[in-house]
Amino acid sequence: MPWAALLAWKLISFSNINKQYGKQLIFVDASFQLNPGEKVGLVGPNGAGKTTLFRMVVGEESPDEGEVSVPKKMTIGYFRQDVEEMKGRSVLDEAIAGSGRAGDLHHALEELQQAMEDPERADEMDKILDRFGHVQEEYDHLGGYALEAQAREVLHGLGFQDDQIDGDVGALSGGWKMRVALARVLLGRPDVLLMDEPTNHLDIESIVWLEHFLKSYDGSVLMTSHDREFMNRIVSKIAEIDAGEIIAYSGDYDFYERERTIRETNQQAAFARQQSMLAKEQRFIDRFRTHAAKAAQVQSRIKALDKIEKIELPKKRQVVKFEFRVPPRSGDQVAVIEDLHKSYGKRVIYDGFSLTVRRGERWAVMGRNGAGKTTLLKMIAGASAPDSGNVRLGASLTMGYFAQQSLDVLNPDLTVIEQLIGDFPQEGLGTLRTLAGAFQFSGDDVDKKIRSLSGGEKSRLAMARMLFNPPNFLVLDEPTNHLDLATKEMLVDALKDFEGTMIFVSHDRMFLRGLGSRVLELGGDSGTDRTPVVYPGSYVEYVQAIGHEAPGIIA
Repeated sequence: MPWAALLAWKLISFSNINKQYGKQLIFVDASFQLNPGEKVGLVGPNGAGKTTLFRMVVGEESPDEGEVSVPKKMTIGYFRQDVEEMKGRSVLDEAIAGSGRAGDLHHALEELQQAMEDPERADEMDKILDRFGHVQEEYDHLGGYALEAQAREVLHGLGFQDDQIDGDVGALSGGWKMRVALARVLLGRPDVLLMDEPTNHLDIESIVWLEHFLKSYDGSVLMTSHDREFMNRIVSKIAEIDAGEIIAYSGDYDFYERERTIRETNQQAAFARQQSMLAKEQRFIDRFRTHAAKAAQVQSRIKALDKIEKIELPKKRQVVKFEFRVPPRSGDQVAVIEDLHKSYGKRVIYDGFSLTVRRGERWAVMGRNGAGKTTLLKMIAGASAPDSGNVRLGASLTMGYFAQQSLDVLNPDLTVIEQLIGDFPQEGLGTLRTLAGAFQFSGDDVDKKIRSLSGGEKSRLAMARMLFNPPNFLVLDEPTNHLDLATKEMLVDALKDFEGTMIFVSHDRMFLRGLGSRVLELGGDSGTDRTPVVYPGSYVEYVQAIGHEAPGIIA
């Protein structure tokens, strides 16, 4: 039985906590508890205190006042966005490192095996063999050999191929190292999982796998996520950090949004009623302030007004709407791909692939890791060349290509607003501030130096620059990475009215459902048939036809 089931009626509790950074109040007499087996979504605007809450649970920070109670024997796994350095181990060994005692013993066995193969330690062999026997016995008793199989299963679920799993973790990109860090936390099977944006670096297949994993997980989960679908499928409770308070809603994210709207409407009505009453009382006081006969009544009402607890208007979440301009009309044939061949070493990605993209179509490119989604977009954009075959772009075409490399064109020495002024010198400052606001750069944010922006902020700025005067052909590789829900919804709404052509890769199902009018499913490394499949309907129709949300995934 997991430790969580043996605990008292509550797991982690925050009691009347206060926390302040300089003049910024983060928590004001805030209380919250995480119960056994609960899966809770943590929401709130940037800077509200979500990461601070996580850090208080693991003891990296303390409240200024109040109490954070965490049972001593509880195990906590914390997946965070700032992954530490990884090198010198295989991906498998790095993933197993998070598995508590069994993980420690796994690495002890690795070191002892190396010692047994070292001729310079031959005189220590009896001692090494004795130690190896004891470690192996304990490792076997704890199910260590099953752990290796579990680690491979988790890593496969997160998109790793066998050659990657046995390869050097140091050779991986930052995004893949994040997946290793996630695997390590999951393999530890802690009593409580703290997860800060776990889907940021995952493709849709890995996201669906993670959903299944967390649904069957019997511990507690507290997580943040900008993926509405993911949140809805996992959590049964939302904890919102709002103006220093932590407010709990029993339900998924959609339920929280509806209830929050009702709560705001009621609060606005109560505010209006109170303001009307206060104005009426103030008129009485002003009218009779100088009347001696009414002096006692006036003083009584003044005292009564001083004691009334004032209702505040609910804070409005500012989502700036931006009307993107109409792009120039292109020719009917936007991109013609003919007999495309592309390989990386012995790995064949495309073997005689052809496709015609026509004006007004919105192609969603699907496929497992390694299927060639990003490779295709790079070849269309001219950032990579095919081995043979060709990609012809149509007449009157202007292309906008968004990928992580798009961030390289930003000038690190400029501020956000200076970059936009330099890009669009003919535009008014008000228009450019509205553009920045639509991508969540409000107030003093526009004066931040680009070199100090996070990866997500740079992505938002690059997207804003590209869409201000939109090209008539958008090639987008994971455009919603790091976008919060409000910005993502604004972008989908804006692109629904886009009159040009799109081809995109996205792991966000809201984006896929809202925009995909055609689907291209690419083959992966698994299976023998790598022939791309063209689906002539929308992403919604594609899901209905194949019965699941992504190639190779059974929902």
